[in-house]
Amino acid sequence: MNELSKARATLLEVGEEGVAQRIDNYLLRRLKGVPKSHVYRVLRSGQVRVNSARVRPDYRLRAGDRVRIPPVRTATASAAPRRAAVERARTLPIVFEDAALLVIDKPAGVAVHGGSGVSFGAIEGLRSARPEAKLLELAHRLDRDTSGLLLVAKKRSALVALHRMLREGEVKKFYVALVMGRWRGGPREIRAPLHKSVTRSGERRVAVRSDGVAAATRVRPLAVSARVSLLELELLTGRTHQIRVHLAHVGHPVVGDDKYGDFAFNRAMAQQAVRRLCLHACRLELAHPLSGSTLRLESPIPPEMQAAIDVTLGSTGDA
Repeated sequence: MNELSKARATLLEVGEEGVAQRIDNYLLRRLKGVPKSHVYRVLRSGQVRVNSARVRPDYRLRAGDRVRIPPVRTATASAAPRRAAVERARTLPIVFEDAALLVIDKPAGVAVHGGSGVSFGAIEGLRSARPEAKLLELAHRLDRDTSGLLLVAKKRSALVALHRMLREGEVKKFYVALVMGRWRGGPREIRAPLHKSVTRSGERRVAVRSDGVAAATRVRPLAVSARVSLLELELLTGRTHQIRVHLAHVGHPVVGDDKYGDFAFNRAMAQQAVRRLCLHACRLELAHPLSGSTLRLESPIPPEMQAAIDVTLGSTGDA
């Protein structure tokens, strides 16, 4: 173990890039390599001060705030994961970019951020690949095994606006999923409250429960067969694992879902070389967070997911 700083505390003044950011996220970005549990420990124990006062982890920073960070220790990380993340970030397809916003087309299998056994995700790779960028922050998230469109803010004002728009349902997010079984009844909405918990091992689990938070998913079938169906889904709320849990709840789990899916069915699909979560974030519709201009961004179904659709639906699917 090596010291990240000497025995003296570090004092930082918050600039424009830190405005409205939560103090816990601010620290996690600056204390790279420090375990998340330790960051929260020094926060809750009062060792981190803002303007000489203790703050809660959800405190949002303001311009000019003076942040005191105590001496902490961090492990020296191997350079190999960082190099791989940076190289991957350089090759991520860019769907849209301007001075305020970056939209990438994330492949399946790439985590959006580090954590849960992943040293460097897409956002850490982007930051390392673009050291000149003053700010690169995720506006929302995708599961590691879900592919598709991911919003990244390049300005704090854009990030704050995007978060408000997402909360108020002003960003339309569409997905396409290959699911088990024949979908019956045409278009409809799934409305079922979701409860999130964390296991002892730190794994997030979500279940439909009456004491959960409200969640709604709009479903439109694109093609169906006796064995599988291809669905378009619109997120009307943005809960963790919402699409996967809602579809499993109504008896149509996503093909390849190793957490909420039908495991026997997934094994049968793997024998046909279908080995990925067949869920793809295919379209975003929103007003630009700063200019207000209309953005309609699309990502085609990735080749490996299209191959899964072709091998399971083939020409037998009907609309």
